[in-house]
Amino acid sequence: MKRQPTFAALQSAMGRCASRLLAAVGAALLLGGAHTPLGGADARILAAHNRERAALNLPPLAWEDSLAADAKAWAATLAQTGQLAHAPQSGGSGQGENLWMGTAGRFAAEQMVGAWSAERAQFRHGVFPQVSATGDWADVGHYTQMIWRDTTHLGCAVASGPRYDALVCRYARPGNVMGRAPY
Repeated sequence: MKRQPTFAALQSAMGRCASRLLAAVGAALLLGGAHTPLGGADARILAAHNRERAALNLPPLAWEDSLAADAKAWAATLAQTGQLAHAPQSGGSGQGENLWMGTAGRFAAEQMVGAWSAERAQFRHGVFPQVSATGDWADVGHYTQMIWRDTTHLGCAVASGPRYDALVCRYARPGNVMGRAPY
């Protein structure tokens, strides 16, 4: 008479099979994905953006390597010069842009993005540029770019200079469009 496997033995075999399947799927996603797997500051910056969007039931942003490459080049310039200015091409490039600068080595990526998220306190839903409780859209412009519904992709970079760290985030499609509501 053949002995039937116990429930515990079946459960163990199923667990091993599921573990192998998950490992195979994970490897396929990592090797076959269109973008470099994110780690470190990149992942934390993307997560901070997507937390703000999730709070408003907006779809998450996806990381875009080409936007990050553009951001990296400009962040290096800002960090070296210590001058905070939008990239000359950012207005006509089909990209939105958020900038942050602070004392080198003093701020984590979450704090950098947190400065933009803090603008939420002055945000009032309306048609851009009438989106700020202060009457000045520039007081919430970083935040509105983060949560702009039509924005789907993000790429950011942090660069360090002799005195300053600079964070540049680029967005596609750009937000802060005159006459349109953020979401």
